[in-house]
Amino acid sequence: MRRLAVGDPQASAERFFDILDRHGILGPEGRLSDDVHLVSMGDHFDWGTPSQRSQAAEDGLAILAWLAAHPPDQVTILLGNHDLARVGEVASFDEAAFARAQREADALYFDAAGARREVDPEAAAAFRERYPTLPGVEAAARDLSTFRIAQRDRVRALLTARRFSIAAAAGPSLLLCHAGVTRDDLERLGLGAEQQAQAPVVAGALNAALDAAFDGWDGLSAFAIPGLHQPGSASFGEARGILVNRPGKPGLKKKGRPGGAQDYEGPLRRRYDPRELPVGLTQAIGHIRDDKARKLLGSWVDGEPGPLGSLRHLRVERKRVRYAAGAPKGPVNGGATLVFIDGSMRDADPGSYELLDLDRLAPAERPT
Repeated sequence: MRRLAVGDPQASAERFFDILDRHGILGPEGRLSDDVHLVSMGDHFDWGTPSQRSQAAEDGLAILAWLAAHPPDQVTILLGNHDLARVGEVASFDEAAFARAQREADALYFDAAGARREVDPEAAAAFRERYPTLPGVEAAARDLSTFRIAQRDRVRALLTARRFSIAAAAGPSLLLCHAGVTRDDLERLGLGAEQQAQAPVVAGALNAALDAAFDGWDGLSAFAIPGLHQPGSASFGEARGILVNRPGKPGLKKKGRPGGAQDYEGPLRRRYDPRELPVGLTQAIGHIRDDKARKLLGSWVDGEPGPLGSLRHLRVERKRVRYAAGAPKGPVNGGATLVFIDGSMRDADPGSYELLDLDRLAPAERPT
């Protein structure tokens, strides 16, 4: 069995299946070959320009339906923040109400040429007052731009069937999750330092928290996972927690000022210091593209970017942090490792887009 993981499939269905086909893992009928187990790293919705919204909405549903049509022992589907938003920030919307909110947001967010512009603060405040379940203009115009009720129904059905997971263990110390977890995230679940290095224990605790939250959900309010994920709203601000946070360097200057210090404040965060990652655990994550990671990590970045679509890694050893292109080489001593799989699928050349081989912790080999 070849065990592979594919980064966030925020791209057209044509591109997604082209990438899988180039890796030789599709059978003659368009399903996965029998000898392949595939992990999707989450975020199956919301990509492209306003003119691509209809295609993106349909293709996201098609990709998710294709993944779910395989048995659980062949396909693992991880939750991303864009997936969970379907039962979170937009849980109470019907399509007409969301379309109305999106038209208003587009008029504020895009100029006449379709480029992003600064949103007038008073207009933004008025928008939040009219749509209190949304964190702001950007959510309707960009972050949740392809919402359809059918997506919410699909996400709810997969949560009910326990087909969505927050995390999966791919080995004794290899954890797959959308955005990464830190020591204090796991401490809130009651896991001690020794348990935090055991991927099956961590995945079990995270998925149990998801299942318990879903079982207690009323089906109407925005779905949250206590201690792990809080959806955004006008009063709360942007979503926070383990599905939206990104690694960064605290205190990094932004336009001459300390930028985003509040994002590192917990217990639910939008940024995390990689020195707080669980010791002894390797995490493979999606969620963050290379250009964004380089901006957030500052002087911890080592070397030039690799080709778009390639793997990257971050290592923490004795409080030293290093982010670089490529897969990690060799063991890490008394530290932590992140492997980044989100390779900007919609922009990368399908011929160079890399999948992660979970047994070798390296780019999947292509057929010759």
